[in-house]
Amino acid sequence: MQKSHLTTPTLALSIALLSLSALTARPAVADEPGFTTLFNGKDFTNWHGERTIDPRKFDALSADEKAKTLAEDAEDVKKHWKVVDGELVNDGHGVFMTTDKDYGDVELFVDFKLLPKGDSGVYLRGTPQIQIWDTTEAAGYWKMGADKGSGGLWNNAAGSKGKDPIVLADNPIGQWNTFRIIQLGARTTIYLNGKLVVQDAFLENYWDHALPIVAKGPIQLQTHGNEVRWRNIKVREIPADEANAFLSKMDGGVGSFASLFNGKDLTGWAGAVANYEVKDGAIRCKPKSGGVLYFDKEYKDFIARVEFKLPPGGNNGLAIRYPGHGDAAYDGMTELQVLDTEHEMYKTIDKRQAHGSAYGMVAAHRGYLRPTGEWNYQEVTVKGPKITVELNGTPILNADLSTVKEVLANSPHPGKDRTSGFFGFAGHGDAVEFRDIFIKPLD
Repeated sequence: MQKSHLTTPTLALSIALLSLSALTARPAVADEPGFTTLFNGKDFTNWHGERTIDPRKFDALSADEKAKTLAEDAEDVKKHWKVVDGELVNDGHGVFMTTDKDYGDVELFVDFKLLPKGDSGVYLRGTPQIQIWDTTEAAGYWKMGADKGSGGLWNNAAGSKGKDPIVLADNPIGQWNTFRIIQLGARTTIYLNGKLVVQDAFLENYWDHALPIVAKGPIQLQTHGNEVRWRNIKVREIPADEANAFLSKMDGGVGSFASLFNGKDLTGWAGAVANYEVKDGAIRCKPKSGGVLYFDKEYKDFIARVEFKLPPGGNNGLAIRYPGHGDAAYDGMTELQVLDTEHEMYKTIDKRQAHGSAYGMVAAHRGYLRPTGEWNYQEVTVKGPKITVELNGTPILNADLSTVKEVLANSPHPGKDRTSGFFGFAGHGDAVEFRDIFIKPLD
């Protein structure tokens, strides 16, 4: 058995961490290059009115239905929204002010000001909501949690991370407040007036709790019965490497993880070693080669973190509790698919073959891969028969393999109930790449 290497990030991760350091140290004013001003202080350019609606349902409307809905909402905006002295003002009623553009991973700044008994919010990707309200006892919202302050993910389940803000950071009513919001996948970090109020919490999907929030959606300013004023609204789209570096620092980072890859060679790896190579600091499956490459140490329960990059149509997998022989998908506990799912060649696959799925057994949610050629960040947690997968900050699989009764093509999975084994990659002939491979035993 090989001992794991010291935790050493690759050059790419080190560079991204420099960006992350700058991100976390940034002051609560978005004056740096890279930000786009969403509100120009003069009119509704970049915005439109839109009623509150599940983004998936809105996208499912026909072109005519969308046009009719937006036309009605445009008329409503005229009644309830205006620009006064460089401020975007809502009277507390009507449809929400909504960005014309949909956004994925972003850093967002927005100032807001309430009147007494004010109650409002910011929707991310069309999903409620970052709560804003009058936090005084006189406002009457304490029974709903206003005594804890603004900035919480109010529609999350009771007791969940992010539901309530960490500290009360609101300025007195009548004064301006500033949000700084970092949204990476479904993970949300929020600063209010320079104080951290939510850290790395999943924004739950209010519309359908069985699904993650959409990969991209609009930013919305909520109307909720009281006048609210907004200004200094600026956004920066976060590139993949910076997002991955930020995600790698969440939940304590990799300080307690062992690095399985030294960035130079395949020391410590076994199996189909001849079919893989190290290129530019990444492990790559050689084209038209394959087989299982696994790290030569057995694990029971663990958390694994890895970045991967797919070529067009690329196919590989993460071997989970692999026995060191046979097919990872069947002889191992499972193979978690690593697949360019949205490629035309895979349009008819079984849903249990999509990226992140426990191959042939449990389907993962689709639509959260980065564009082909970009690095993706994935975290896998294995506890007993249970496996969760988080892709680019969004939970896409939560499976208990002990409950699986139906499998693809009725093919037996003799390794499904394995309690230990090796971690590795199950190549299928495509030049899929892996880097920044870390693991933490949970035994």
